Amino acid sequence: MPANAPTVPVRVDAWLWSVRIFKTRSAATTACRAGHVKIDGEPMKASAKISPGTVVRVRRPGHELVLEVVHTLSKRVGAPVAQKAYRDHSEERVRPRDVGLPVRARGAGRPTKRERRQLEQLRGH
Repeated sequence: MPANAPTVPVRVDAWLWSVRIFKTRSAATTACRAGHVKIDGEPMKASAKISPGTVVRVRRPGHELVLEVVHTLSKRVGAPVAQKAYRDHSEERVRPRDVGLPVRARGAGRPTKRERRQLEQLRGH
């Protein structure tokens, strides 16, 4: 991103797509319509304009992204350039394996009776 690049306001859905928060622009638009994208604590339409300094909150399953806009982009860019377009102020995600909870290997099939009992005991049933 050139240092003297003009910063023009862009649509929030286009920006979220261009910095690779969503895989498609229609997915970003759908998230805006569902109220998962907020600016200043208010749900925003996909057509809302953002500029540098704006804080965008994106709710995802299990966590929330808090992104401060540094550069406005309207075209999708590579991952290294996209990461320079925002500052991530999100809280650290806690994963089950980090806390010490048992994690089953993917593709291991259904849990055995013993594993099901351990899971129920862990959940407090």
